[in-house]
Amino acid sequence: MRFVSLLLNNRLTITPETLVNDPSLKAVSFSELSVVEQPPLNPTFQYDEKLQQILYGKKLLFDELSFTVDQIQKHYENGYVKYSTGISKTSYGYVCSRCGNEKRRLFATFSCFCCKSDNCAYCRNCIMMGRVSQCTPLISWYGPEVKWSHENNLFWKGELSSGQRVASQKFVERIGFEGELLIWAVCGAGKTEVLFKGVEKALNLGLRVCIATPRTDVVLELAPRLKAVFPKTMVASYYGGSEERETPAQLVISTTHQLYRFKQAFNIMIVDEVDAFPYSYDQTLQHAVSIAVTPRHFLLYLSATPSKTMKKAAMNERLPFVKIPKRFHGFPLPVPKMVWAGEWKKSLERGKLPAPFLKWLKAQAESGRRAMIFVSSLSVLDKLTKLIRKEVNVPVDSVHAKDPLRKEKVSQFRNEDIQLLITTTILERGVTVPFLDVAVFGADHDVFTESALVQIAGRAGRSKDDHNGEVLLFHYGKSLSMIQAINHIKNMNKEAGL
Repeated sequence: MRFVSLLLNNRLTITPETLVNDPSLKAVSFSELSVVEQPPLNPTFQYDEKLQQILYGKKLLFDELSFTVDQIQKHYENGYVKYSTGISKTSYGYVCSRCGNEKRRLFATFSCFCCKSDNCAYCRNCIMMGRVSQCTPLISWYGPEVKWSHENNLFWKGELSSGQRVASQKFVERIGFEGELLIWAVCGAGKTEVLFKGVEKALNLGLRVCIATPRTDVVLELAPRLKAVFPKTMVASYYGGSEERETPAQLVISTTHQLYRFKQAFNIMIVDEVDAFPYSYDQTLQHAVSIAVTPRHFLLYLSATPSKTMKKAAMNERLPFVKIPKRFHGFPLPVPKMVWAGEWKKSLERGKLPAPFLKWLKAQAESGRRAMIFVSSLSVLDKLTKLIRKEVNVPVDSVHAKDPLRKEKVSQFRNEDIQLLITTTILERGVTVPFLDVAVFGADHDVFTESALVQIAGRAGRSKDDHNGEVLLFHYGKSLSMIQAINHIKNMNKEAGL
């Protein structure tokens, strides 16, 4: 977008080219503007409360707002909206103000219609959120703060286990203070319920809370549960394709990618599955968390499988932590069983299922119990799904990260409309289904790390009425990760006295 500089009320200001009719004024790309002082706040201006609620604590593009350029510009001229550079040129390349990307290979240039430049640089790292380029300003709120409700009572009649109570109390005690805390809890420990009292205290202090997680499926799992227990609170879920991204919410459940859009928005940040891909590998997502919190904030990390770095920090007392080694229902974690399946890759190439897997598959289909079957890649997913459908006469489907019907398929699986669901590791976390067995096809593949296998095993036995769910690892040679995952689960059961 191009802007012009002009005098308004004896002050130099900037205006989008499309709002100016004077051809004598030279229009330049936003990135070429000299530093312009932010207009002072006009207390008599009638600002739009909806715009305030949408923009507060965020940095958005013009295209992301349902307001006209003229409406936004009027708020800017009266000091209620701020324009800031999206892409800045540096001595070593560029930096993206939205996601923090500085890697040269993740920037590109294009011939831009908006600024008429043949070499307008843009960020490829956060392109899925809408293109940030040199000529596109990021828009943020600069007016009065949004005042959040102090009446957010928790409506929940459940009881916490002894381990949950300890963790919950630790969290509650830290609300209102700066710092961080790790809740290291086994899969199925009931981490969500542990959050309830702390979140309630924070909301009733007028604080804003975000629960961030790397996976969309976890957002879809958590959002309805939190809306149910906080019925008087404005709650919104943010993920790709969400219809609630303009909802002014005091409690936000978001994917970590959506945090690129926030700046100094949250007093309490809860990072769920802090060890999960892509958050654990992507420094820009970690940067997004650090930018999305207010200067004075509290960070809570949740994980069943913390990274080695986080474990070391906890053990060396640099990171306060509390451990929950037992599931909420008090029964042990299902220990995976290793099943030799021969050369499973060659079997698939020949259009056949390994005999041990086929035997289990038919018994599973006849049992009527649901099962999640995890695979290492999309190619294996497609081949295995076709072969399974030939062998059993029950509802079978598959799902992966880019599946446009992923949300619907997971819902169908929960509703027992699908009995056998073949999936990549995208569903290793966050999806809770009772009366479930789990199989890993090709468990010796590198993609199945210790933490991934622990999380996958954690899908089974989550209900007190079905705590003995089966977990089978079909392999062509035991991997170190398989052995480490089994030992991890056994040690957690031992620590829990089970």
